[in-house]
Parts: sequence; structure tokens; C-alpha cells
Amino acid sequence: MKKIIMLLAVLGLAGAISMPAVASPAEDLKQFREHFKKKFPTVKFDNYANGLYTLPGNEDYRDQWQAFNEFPPYELGLAEGKKDWETPFPNGKTFASCFKNGGKNIAQGYPYWDDKNRKVRTAEMDLMDCAKKNGGTQAFLKADLDKDTKARVALANLTAYFYGLSKGQRVSVDLSKPGAVKAYEEGKKFWWARKGQLNFACSNCHMDLAGKNFGGGQPLSAGLGHPVGWPAFRTLWGRIETIHFRYKTCLSQGRAKPLKHGSATYDTLQLYETYMSSGLPLTAPAMRN
Repeated sequence: MKKIIMLLAVLGLAGAISMPAVASPAEDLKQFREHFKKKFPTVKFDNYANGLYTLPGNEDYRDQWQAFNEFPPYELGLAEGKKDWETPFPNGKTFASCFKNGGKNIAQGYPYWDDKNRKVRTAEMDLMDCAKKNGGTQAFLKADLDKDTKARVALANLTAYFYGLSKGQRVSVDLSKPGAVKAYEEGKKFWWARKGQLNFACSNCHMDLAGKNFGGGQPLSAGLGHPVGWPAFRTLWGRIETIHFRYKTCLSQGRAKPLKHGSATYDTLQLYETYMSSGLPLTAPAMRN
């Protein structure tokens, strides 16, 4: 612990990051992009969609990543997701029946604000509701997704296939409703808030330390572009996982108490993160270290 605190001090992180002054989402987005433009002036905007592999100094990781992607390790999981997507429910309908355009080229709008029910909706939520409405029997509908890895991965595989139908589409999250802005502000607050024994905020790792190896065995990714590759396959896990599972592991690494998979706080965090990646192309499902 003392070594970590000393390293934070050397890096100028002890007390350096604080929540930005009150600003509109559009102003926040401009400042967020400017931060990374100044930090990594040689990185092209679209390349942030590729995660840590695009950051300077990570050429070895980039070479490994490109080699892996010749035969993407997520293909088996994606095939499972496709099978679930195309398998008819007891009433004869499929997941495609629940979505505009049969689910094609719409994932760039997730998460979104549901004004009727006054909450953020994620793709996982809509997929699960679709299955329930049509009599689906998928294990993830009743499982504890924090404990049942098999059920959670099945949901991740399905969500990965859904996002894959929109691969290349540019993120466009709608914050036109007051409720959406309020949810965005809640996600923003969580992103910037210090938490856990290490007193870390998301911004500490994914803004100040982006591109650096901070004892995690690999360099940290930039906040810009982080959500566009999820659900993702991590070599550390050997499977496709949900972005909420990634949030859980991030909190654990910072020695903070993780929240439950599907929590409203994770939903608002995902909304904030995704809006901060507005304009980037979706790359999910993606391969990550």
C-alpha cells in the first residue's frame, strides 16, 4: 500500500484529479476529447476505438492484438450468441422481432433513457425483456449474474452478437430529455468520485494513467473509446464478458466494493462513458488483453 501511495505522489495523482466544474454534457465532451488530444497528439480520433493498442509505447501489445485478430478468440462465443439470437422462442418469434431493423444498426444508441419508466436502458436489459415477453427460458433470466458465470457469459455472448450487428456504426447517445441528463450526471459523478482503499477514481486510471502500466500486468486503456468494444473477450478471462463485469473487476482492483451486475449505478456509468465516446465507431465484440 505504501509503495502505491508513493507512486501516486510521484505521478502527481494524490489529490490531483477532481470532478470538473458544472458543465453541459456537450461541454464535458469537448473537454474530455481535448484532454486526450493533448495527452496523445499523434493518435487519430477513430483509433481510440481500439483500446490500449492504439496508444504510443504499446507497439508490442498492438502486434500481439493484430495477430490474435487474424483468428479472433471471441468467435466461439459469438457463434453461441448468434445461435441464441436466431433460435425461436416457444411462440415462434426470435430476438430480432423485438428490435427496430431486426436489431441491425441500432446498438450505437445504447444505453438510452427510458422516459416512461424513468431509467437508463442497456442492451442487456432489452434483450432480457424480449426473452421474458416471448416465453424464453434462458438461464440468465433468473440467475444471479454475479455468481453464475455460465449464465452471465451466455448473456454476454448474446449481447456481443447484438452489438456485432451494428459494428462500425458511430456512437450517438440521446441526452435530449431532462431525465437522461440527470442520469448522465449521476454516471459522471461516479466516474470522478474517489472510492476504495486506494482512493482511486475511474479518471485516475483511464485519464492520468492511460497508456501506463500501473502494476496490473498491462497498460491501462484510455477512457475515450473504452465502452465501444464491449462486450469483449479478454485473454485473462478466456471468454466474452459484459461491461458490467468489467466495472466489477475495476472496482475490485482499486480495492473498492463492487456493485451488483445490472445495478442502476453501473447503468448510469455506462451512459456517461458511452456519451464521452460519441462519434467513435462500435468495435464490439472486441479482443482485449
